[in-house]
Amino acid sequence: MAAEDSSYVIRPNFKQKFRPAIVTRLIHSILVDRLTGIVYHPDSCSQLSREIADEIKNKLKELDLSRYKFVVNVVIGEMRGEGVRMGCRCFWDADTDNLAQDVFMNDSLFCVAVAHGVYYY
Repeated sequence: MAAEDSSYVIRPNFKQKFRPAIVTRLIHSILVDRLTGIVYHPDSCSQLSREIADEIKNKLKELDLSRYKFVVNVVIGEMRGEGVRMGCRCFWDADTDNLAQDVFMNDSLFCVAVAHGVYYY
């Protein structure tokens, strides 16, 4: 087998790693673009959260991080002055897998977006 055959690669090189700082900036720009000036409406938020999640996922694919699988969660809620707690637990390889997140808030709504990058062995 040739040395460049990727079927035996079990770790990404540095350039091919999921880097949270880059992904956080990507998520932030999408949230600002999509949600600035938007008013919370319960009937449209389900569709809007799916659209934002798809847009984040598509931008992640453009980063060309081969062998990574992406999981994107987007939650939009009405801003009522109440606290919200969200949690997530994952079993993964701390050397290759990671996550990035960002929060957008205005007077009407809040949005939390989380992207997980999981390396496929």
